[in-house]
Amino acid sequence: MTDNNNPLINKAVRDFLAEAEEIVEHLGSELADLADVADNGDVDPDLLNAIFRGAHSLKGLAGMFGFAEISELSHNMENLLDWLRLGKLKLDAGVIGVLLESHDVLLSLVRSLPEGGGSEPDEKISACTARINACLEEPTRDAAQASPLEALGLSEQVLKSLTEYEEHRLLENLSKGKNIYRVHASLELATFDQDLATISDAIKTCGEIISTLPSMSSNMETNIDFDILAGSAHALEEFALTIQHDSVTVALLSGGPEPPAAVAVTAPPKNGDEEPVNLPALPDAMPNPAPASPAAGTPPLSAKSISRTVRVDIGKLDELMNIVGELVLAHSSIAALAERLRNERFSRIAVELGKSAKVLERKLTDLQKGVMDIRMIPVGQLYEKMSRIVRTISREQGKKVELLFYGADTELDKLIVEDISDPMMHIIRNAIDHGIESPEKRLAAGKPEKGVIKISSFQKGNHVVIEVEDDGGGIDIEKVKDRALQKGFVQDLSGVSDKEALDFIFLPGFSTTDQVSEVSGRGVGMDVVRNNIAAISGMVDIETTKGRGTSFIITLPITLAIIKSLIISCAGRTYALPVTSVLESLLLTGGDIKTVERREVTQLRDTTLPLLRLEEFLCLNRRSDRPEEFYVVVVGVAEKRLGVVVDELLGQQDIVIKSLGDGFRRFPGIAGAADLGDQRTILVLDVGGMVNDTLRSGS
Repeated sequence: MTDNNNPLINKAVRDFLAEAEEIVEHLGSELADLADVADNGDVDPDLLNAIFRGAHSLKGLAGMFGFAEISELSHNMENLLDWLRLGKLKLDAGVIGVLLESHDVLLSLVRSLPEGGGSEPDEKISACTARINACLEEPTRDAAQASPLEALGLSEQVLKSLTEYEEHRLLENLSKGKNIYRVHASLELATFDQDLATISDAIKTCGEIISTLPSMSSNMETNIDFDILAGSAHALEEFALTIQHDSVTVALLSGGPEPPAAVAVTAPPKNGDEEPVNLPALPDAMPNPAPASPAAGTPPLSAKSISRTVRVDIGKLDELMNIVGELVLAHSSIAALAERLRNERFSRIAVELGKSAKVLERKLTDLQKGVMDIRMIPVGQLYEKMSRIVRTISREQGKKVELLFYGADTELDKLIVEDISDPMMHIIRNAIDHGIESPEKRLAAGKPEKGVIKISSFQKGNHVVIEVEDDGGGIDIEKVKDRALQKGFVQDLSGVSDKEALDFIFLPGFSTTDQVSEVSGRGVGMDVVRNNIAAISGMVDIETTKGRGTSFIITLPITLAIIKSLIISCAGRTYALPVTSVLESLLLTGGDIKTVERREVTQLRDTTLPLLRLEEFLCLNRRSDRPEEFYVVVVGVAEKRLGVVVDELLGQQDIVIKSLGDGFRRFPGIAGAADLGDQRTILVLDVGGMVNDTLRSGS
């Protein structure tokens, strides 16, 4: 990638190159394993399926990015592998040679992409494709020969219900001398799914499930029947004894051809009858062998990777971040020691130590930023999950919904993205169920038949804002107030504003839906949304217009790993406030505080700032009188502002937030704990939780 004007040099294509190279290299390893076991005919079907899926994934990726040569060759490889899976083709040295040659060409094509073109000549790609097609043209079975399935006595309806793969598995079991059994199960409707799973698991311990088909029941009001076709090397009595389930009968359909002297029990497939278990060994003609290595004169492929991407487990990054945090604390101790030496007049040593501390601080800042950048991932990864949820729920609800994404490149800490996924899912489920109207109602209201859910994300200061907006019917605030009154959440609605009424939605057990659906209506979900977002020091707000739609605005910190904090003191205790949420600080006296509607406030320029006394919020016992002069730290999240009344400001320091565990999650306003580096551990205040709790309660 030396040409900066090359259109390939962008993040999306670099990601494709990393993914494609990983797939192709993995294919090479798996093809080598396949070649090793192909000689004895004992091929692991899971290995063959993994190779098939790899070729399929590469075909899709290359097609999406417009790399036609890679996509076409992968497609031909996929066809060849599919024939092997279905037993239409025998795996032999010739087929292995074709697969290995195709892999070599694919690897050359992928490695040549950074230079802006394919290094493989068209004739070599065409020759490789021709060899694949020659294998696919080989006859695999005499069509005039009577099918061995006829000897099983299966009805025509059952034979027509079998997929091509299931038919192949039946033939394969017969060719290997396995017994074919029909297991008929008549199960009660209330527990048929658990019972069927139990029977299937038992069958897998001694054979292979080939097909599971529903059948007519003698008592359709209370029971549902299934016919399971299975292949096993066990005799009838031993096979039936393995199942041991009531309402199950086992019939031997056929013993197949003469079994070999020793028959190995086939391992059960991972996914029932969807995964192939063995490859066919039919007496087919051998395809022409293909060379397994590049032609003479072709330069050997380099073993050097073209990608500079490394996938790292998030646990390793957490460990690295903890080490960086400890180094930050060690630097704080060194800086404090230099300050003490300077105060004690050890000037020369103090100056040298101070300089070293400054150099260490700069390097630590760079290291901290580097580790933080590694942990950051685009919010777009979360959007992909939401897209699947929208399609599934809208189809179940019979609604037409279009999902629009904006700001997918906005980056957040990996762990925050993971923690926000469930709250996002709840919000979107409620938007489809409660917000988006049915197509008929939308047309009657003059709206397009298809509803729209828009998810936007953008960075705002040291926070990331994610907004989920729908164009549905909006929230009926009057209905919310009435339901809150019915549920006993409020005794008098006269003093409840529309903004305060919307907060009732986040209370446990609150729902405006009269009917409970599979999606929502039970009053659980939105309280989880607020609690989960508050647990990562975030906030969620609602804006709604009746008849036009609703917006959920989520404000999140970019990271919770290492943060710069303001160390404060109140009632003899020391706490930390994240600097990212601190706007300014004020020095006030008692006369500067006013009371409005039983709330303490102060005038900040042209606005009224609500106040929170930290000692009252945390229920602290003050051993001495309040100081005449005190500090107010103005904090803010999104558009909300709050003044926190404290005794002293002790300075700024980088801290590493440590979780206090699930036992402390119920305490509002506490984000975790931190070590100050001088053997002191202090609590870190959750600004979002404090603002939320204070402004909602009015205390």
